[in-house]
Amino acid sequence: MAGRPSRRLSPHVSDQEVTRRPSDTAGTERPGPRPLAALDPYGLLVLSHTLFTCVQQGEIVRLAMQHVSALGPYHAEAGYLATVDGLSRVPGHDAGAPTVDDALMKDFGGADGSVSLPERSWTWAFGMRGAGGLLGYILVSSHSEPDEQGHFLLSTLVGLTSAALSLTATRTAQHDNAGELSRLRTERDDALQQLDTARSELHLQKTVHETLARVTARGGGEDALTQALYELTGLSALIEDRFGNLRSWAGPDRPDPYPVRSSTDQEEMLRQVGREAGPVKVKGRLIALARPRGDLLGVLALEDPEATADEYTLFALDHAQRSLAQELMHMRELSEVELRLHRQLMDDLLEGTDETNAYARAEAIGHDLQSTHYVVVVHWPGNAANGSFTRAVEQATATSAIRPLITRRGDRVVLLTEARPDDDAVYAALAHELGTPDGAIGVSTRCDSPEGIPRCYQEALRALEVRQNSRQRSGTTFFDDLGLYRILGPGNDLRELEDFVREWLGRLIDYDARHDTELVETLSHYFDCGGNYDDAAAALTVHRSTLRYRLQRIREISDRDLADVDTRLNLQVATRVWKIILGGRR
Repeated sequence: MAGRPSRRLSPHVSDQEVTRRPSDTAGTERPGPRPLAALDPYGLLVLSHTLFTCVQQGEIVRLAMQHVSALGPYHAEAGYLATVDGLSRVPGHDAGAPTVDDALMKDFGGADGSVSLPERSWTWAFGMRGAGGLLGYILVSSHSEPDEQGHFLLSTLVGLTSAALSLTATRTAQHDNAGELSRLRTERDDALQQLDTARSELHLQKTVHETLARVTARGGGEDALTQALYELTGLSALIEDRFGNLRSWAGPDRPDPYPVRSSTDQEEMLRQVGREAGPVKVKGRLIALARPRGDLLGVLALEDPEATADEYTLFALDHAQRSLAQELMHMRELSEVELRLHRQLMDDLLEGTDETNAYARAEAIGHDLQSTHYVVVVHWPGNAANGSFTRAVEQATATSAIRPLITRRGDRVVLLTEARPDDDAVYAALAHELGTPDGAIGVSTRCDSPEGIPRCYQEALRALEVRQNSRQRSGTTFFDDLGLYRILGPGNDLRELEDFVREWLGRLIDYDARHDTELVETLSHYFDCGGNYDDAAAALTVHRSTLRYRLQRIREISDRDLADVDTRLNLQVATRVWKIILGGRR
């Protein structure tokens, strides 16, 4: 292959002349810069620039296939890209490609390998791989197997192509993520705007309620009511009896004398207003009828000749002839909407939800999911998980201005709180509030992201289960304190076992990996031999003094007291799990 310099240049790279300046005396002149063809005889550097500027994966593979023949007596038979449905042939490369059976490619299972093609002495499937696994294949054929240099050049070309494909995939993912983030931000902004609008409306309605409530608290009266309406709306307010006689007026421009309508006009006005549910505009006035239980007692009106009344004005007028209970019900409904949003988010977090979406929803309801959280499960036999029990739990666990997220699961209350409960403080507060000490609380380990909340929920359930099956069934149990009980009972998985092994043997495993020692294996044999030095040394085929030295190193590195009964039990179980279930993995 060294004899084919002309074939080593990519069709995208033009040959460059090598110009040498004659010299009568060797060394008197510095040689000129080497041409690109000499620096990059196979055109790989120039090709790499082209590959890394491509944005289409199919075009990247086609460029690489076109360059195969520039590396030597080779031919690119076909190219494939990995998709969710398997391998897809890259179109646009026709020479020799029909001889390849695409169905055979799936048999490689992601590995490189030889391919049998008619009239081809050697054909090889080169796999292109990235951080996420297989990206595709390039099939290269030749009349004879390449030598070491040929393998190196082909592998280099495949590596450059893989890197370019990975870069393109990363760009696409970043673009998709940016679009999704933009969508979530838009949803968040819409949610925040809706909350702002609701808060604004609630503030205005609250102002009306508080103003009119003060009127009631001070003894009420028609004059006080019209004065309050005038202050709220800026429009002159008046009260008439059902016959149209003025009873009270607040504000400017009071007529004097006050005009009296005929009985016919008065009855027609009452019928017109009575057909509508709320205030009605009649000849420059906004009129509402005060008729509790259907009995018409009077007319409440606002002078509005310029038609300046808005929704706030209408609400103030309408509320003046409605009961206080209806307004309180309205406020309670808003509160229930907020509580429902909290519970829906909490339920989704316990089941597992998209992290970005969870952050946006939490921010919209005023909860910060970015900080550390703990999952707490509370069960109090005899107390159904109703509203009063839930409020009692919420009050007992609230330690700051940030309210915990809370929901109900069966007869249990589940919380997501930023503060780790202080030992039995929450339990004592609940026992006092509920009047009985017969209850239990399970607390998870800390959770640093929404992704870990389902796991922490299972931890809290495990801690609660252990507490309720122990001699002392009442109180608080932390998953951190379970020790061996963390891997006992139903529902264990490989991750839980691995976490237990890492907790008790992690330092020794890491030390063995760094120093190529066998401290974990030594400890395993030591426990298998019942702590007998002679038997353990024989099983390890080491001297007794060597075993003593290793055990001393184990004490120093793990910072564990091998003489402590509980420590020995946990270490022995951990070594068994490490050796039997995890297969001695480091």
